[in-house]
Amino acid sequence: MSVEVERRADATLDGLDGTWNDLVDQSPMGSLFHRREVLRVLETHSGGELHPLVGYKGQEPVGVFPVFEITKGPVTTAFSPPPGMGVPQLGPVLFNYRKLKQRRFEKRNLGFVEGCVDWVEANLGPKYFHVVTQDRYDDARPFQWSDFDVTPKYTYDIDLSAGESALLDGFTGDARKSIRNTPDDAYTVERRGVEGVDYVVDRINARYDEGDGGLVLDRSFVLDLRDALPDGSLLVYVAEVDGRPVSGRLTLHSEDGVTLWQGSPKPDADIDVPINDLLNWRSMVDGIAAGKSTCNFVGANTRHLCRYKAKFNPETNLYFEIERGTRTMNVVSDLYRRFR
Repeated sequence: MSVEVERRADATLDGLDGTWNDLVDQSPMGSLFHRREVLRVLETHSGGELHPLVGYKGQEPVGVFPVFEITKGPVTTAFSPPPGMGVPQLGPVLFNYRKLKQRRFEKRNLGFVEGCVDWVEANLGPKYFHVVTQDRYDDARPFQWSDFDVTPKYTYDIDLSAGESALLDGFTGDARKSIRNTPDDAYTVERRGVEGVDYVVDRINARYDEGDGGLVLDRSFVLDLRDALPDGSLLVYVAEVDGRPVSGRLTLHSEDGVTLWQGSPKPDADIDVPINDLLNWRSMVDGIAAGKSTCNFVGANTRHLCRYKAKFNPETNLYFEIERGTRTMNVVSDLYRRFR
């Protein structure tokens, strides 16, 4: 029996008890950004149209694939995730696959991807189609077989399950020194509300204005995202030295993990305190206290950033950047990589 794909305007999925969010939350491939309310926030702020695709085998939902249609003039493009929103990964999510034998899994994965691609081609006809998968979606061959270019990418994950002491012992000497030897009264790292969002977003955007280029976060998007997520999912940290804010970050808490999503820009003052080491450590410690098992450092593809991130002793995990389009759409691809 083949996989049938349809666009579902509502969040209730026939054939299983539960909603879109229930199934996303139960799948290892699901993420906070796959939740239905978050997808609507992305739709509002990206200027695109959300197409929530669902694959069925008979009456049973076997996967979801949120696709955003973005049209500029006569050109239609398709993205998952949409560009310019700072969403690191999205793409397909499969359900109830972990007990399947390899042959059945491959057949289901292939049927679902082919069905979604056929739906997008038939209904949207994009000149360019770009997907970035979750790191737990580890078989992208169906996209290759549909004539997409598939590029391996890497992210960093830190194991929090061993606890604070073992985690710290695995860091490099300079990272351990920063955390253990900095006096408690030399700095503060506190969780904040709306005023914290204002400061962190301003610092992130100022960093790009100072010459880095790339993503510019919108305050209203971050606040809408916070409201759409389950309570306590978006944590805002502000770090201060001598009573003055100098850095900050936005951290995400899912059911099992912590994501160091945005922030830790270069401090906006000359200070002797290794504030970003301390800021990252605070996110990890809070994750341990909340019972989380992993901390994702979001990306391991930029050489000069990897040298810093690797000192926290992470493991690399693989995900995929997937694209298909005409030669004339190369500029779209270049802009996407710059602004995602």
